[in-house]
Amino acid sequence: MHAENRHYWLRSGSYTLTMNMLNLLFGFGSFYLLVRMLDKHSFGIWTLFIATTTIFEMARNGLIQNALIKYLSHGSEKENSDILSASFFLSAIVMLGCIIINISIAGYLANLWHYQGLVSMFYAYSIVYLLQGVLSQFQWIEQANLSFKGILITNIIKQGGFFAYVLVCSLFHYDTSLMRLIFVQGACAFLGMVIEYFFVKKYLSFSFKVQILWVKKLFNYGKYVFGTAISSVLANTINQMMLGALLSPAAAGAFNVAARIISLVDQPTTALGAIVFPQSAKRFATHGNDAIKYLYEKSVGTILALLIPSLLFLFLFPGFFVHIIAGNNYPETIPIIKLTTLVCLFNPFGLLFGTIMDSIGKPKLNFVILILFTILKLTLNFILIEKYGIMGAVYATLIADIIIFVVQLIILKKELDVNPLNTFIYAKRFYPEFFNSYIKPLLKR
Repeated sequence: MHAENRHYWLRSGSYTLTMNMLNLLFGFGSFYLLVRMLDKHSFGIWTLFIATTTIFEMARNGLIQNALIKYLSHGSEKENSDILSASFFLSAIVMLGCIIINISIAGYLANLWHYQGLVSMFYAYSIVYLLQGVLSQFQWIEQANLSFKGILITNIIKQGGFFAYVLVCSLFHYDTSLMRLIFVQGACAFLGMVIEYFFVKKYLSFSFKVQILWVKKLFNYGKYVFGTAISSVLANTINQMMLGALLSPAAAGAFNVAARIISLVDQPTTALGAIVFPQSAKRFATHGNDAIKYLYEKSVGTILALLIPSLLFLFLFPGFFVHIIAGNNYPETIPIIKLTTLVCLFNPFGLLFGTIMDSIGKPKLNFVILILFTILKLTLNFILIEKYGIMGAVYATLIADIIIFVVQLIILKKELDVNPLNTFIYAKRFYPEFFNSYIKPLLKR
């Protein structure tokens, strides 16, 4: 591996790992406190609200993020000015459309989930959405320039500020409301946006005229990633939404408790995925399929090596984690966690499948796969929740994941000659390599 590549992986890896660990800490800390501060119904409503607003976030991110990073990473100075202008223009259109949809469906969702306060919550979210949109745009520009420092700092501000508010309310027994939580999100997003501007202002160069050619290029590349992002977030949140509609918001909240606990051990997948995309796009352009095949197998293997011990421990002692993390109010999450640990084994393969398909210029294929997965999961949820309650949502996810996993492996074999057995070989090699590279030198000191 060239020194430049090693430097990239070490620098971006350290920032991204730190960022994900802090996001996990702040996100989990906020969850830990809110699950105790809010009653089951209110916590369930907050869960459903976050699941819905995440769809709007992913709509914007999916259409703009990967396309912007891809073209900025190897564009000329003149092209970058045109690209930035086009991306901000396209982002504004997407956000306007999402805000219109958000306001339009607020009343329907309030009736569906039996909480009229959701209407004002969704209205207030529109402002937060705008602020987070500009912040995200700045962060993508920094990422495209292979820099992560500003992203780390502003994520700390956004996530850490929200956690600090919840912590103060908990320590001093201040009453809070779901609406106040949204206002705090907005304030943190605004502060993060201002700080991130100073990290990216040296990269900001705009054309006075929006080039329709670049708008089309960004849209044509991003449209499938957009559809993929929407399908992905729907696939991840459809369980909670359908539990809220078919059973109750409290059932959705209980499922979310299990998902939060599982997320504690699933962070390596997200962390490595954020690093892989910019690097895989460059490798495909310079080294072709062989480099991408190695990158996929090695990355999945590394994630599995980090993931399997934690999942095994969680599978053996789910009750301990539920009691420590969520208290005594959610015993129904214990069987959910046991089965969901099996689902987690498929996550590295699925996430990096999407990342690799996007980076080699085949986002349409990834889009089609996720659409099929979402439809399959939606159908299975509708059938199995009615029959098995909360556990039906888990059964639906496991069955759908197994089917899509097989389909993805067939595609990877055809496109890149990927061998899934190699991922486990790399996973096995990870432990002695890690010991010899990091632990052994420390023991010799």
